[in-house]
Amino acid sequence: MSESSSGGFSFGQRVALGVVPRLTALLLAAVGATLRFETIAEEGVTPATPPARGIFCFWHRCTLPAGWYFRKFRCSILISRSFDGELIARTLGLLGYNSVRGSSSRGGAAGLIAMRDVLERSEPVVFTADGPRGPIYQTKIGPVKLAAMTGQEMGCFYLLPERAWAMRSWDRFLVPLPFSRVVVSWACPVQAPAADADQSALEAKRVELNEALERARMRAEEHIARTREK
Repeated sequence: MSESSSGGFSFGQRVALGVVPRLTALLLAAVGATLRFETIAEEGVTPATPPARGIFCFWHRCTLPAGWYFRKFRCSILISRSFDGELIARTLGLLGYNSVRGSSSRGGAAGLIAMRDVLERSEPVVFTADGPRGPIYQTKIGPVKLAAMTGQEMGCFYLLPERAWAMRSWDRFLVPLPFSRVVVSWACPVQAPAADADQSALEAKRVELNEALERARMRAEEHIARTREK
């Protein structure tokens, strides 16, 4: 169940919240049924399959293909309380996701505690690591703090459609086109920092997570470029 609320939104925003998520979910389901997923992974990595548990991270721009691909995992995702966050929460809720509302960087303690509770039920949680406002490809500290709180490793993946429309937004948000191949790229998971890690240790682990996410992205881009040449 989503912890969302429409309080504080304008009349126009409330109308959009009642219409846009349903249309988006329907369109995503229609397009998603035509997508062909191809999984690749760094050496020694076993891609997660449902049912799974733990912390998983990906870049904000691949929310749509990730939302379709991982719907069977029944994940909980940390989403901001902004209007854009509400749209995403409602859309993903229609696909079977749960949402925890809060920030992964500013004042996010309540959200992280709620995510910890999800993990304690042996259910998976997901972070759009650079969301909700970026900058692009720069992970926030939230996933690292949650890993320190729970001892759970952080899985890292990236989904890249071979054919997609890239929006002119801060994250160059990807809208996959029908019948596209989508590469699901996994990097080695990042181990949790110590529960008593200081700020410098948390920052070092954040950089490690960032590098893993970027490896997953670049590996997907290289894979598509290489297979197109064949």
